[in-house]
Amino acid sequence: MTIKVSITDDHFVVLKGIETLLKEENHIDVISIQETGQATLDLLKQQQPDVLFLDINLPDINGIVLTKTINKLYPKIHIIALTNHEDVSFVKRMLDHGASGYLLKNAHKEELMQAIEAVVKGEKYLQKDIEKKILNQSLGRSESTAFQPKLTRREKDVLVGISKELTTKEISEKLFISPKTVEAHRMNIMSKLGAKNSVGIIKIAIEKQLL
Repeated sequence: MTIKVSITDDHFVVLKGIETLLKEENHIDVISIQETGQATLDLLKQQQPDVLFLDINLPDINGIVLTKTINKLYPKIHIIALTNHEDVSFVKRMLDHGASGYLLKNAHKEELMQAIEAVVKGEKYLQKDIEKKILNQSLGRSESTAFQPKLTRREKDVLVGISKELTTKEISEKLFISPKTVEAHRMNIMSKLGAKNSVGIIKIAIEKQLL
């Protein structure tokens, strides 16, 4: 059986690299690669893959939000997150929103293939390192991590800007980064804190003593 695969990532080198690896397999048909969330949605109107490798950080639509949208519109598509985010909060949110698997971008080809084979069978697939983190947390070995989100230095800077009620443009000028980057950091902060908006970000950040 031929498995149709699509890949979404905003780094072209990553896209081509994964495409090349998968094309070596006779039973894998890479039907498309795209660099944005909107391009992905446009593609799905025309044809749907069996498996979609999806990055979380996209320039236009957050991958977690996109996963929820795709799962609602095309429930038969098996989404596998392919990202640099190791934080358990990202894993849980992706799975909660309909993802079937979670891989880091350092995954070997064997892991990519194992993930594809697993999800098309209706199974969940987590990279071994991710699976171990979730297990440790469930056993209480990472209790502090579960209750204390880890923000990067830049995310903390953006959080401070949000707490001061600065606009995206004002934060970008203050930190010398693009508005798009500010929004990406904002989405990451929301995901890590489990917040739905800026008000929620501030409320939870104060509770977690991040501000």
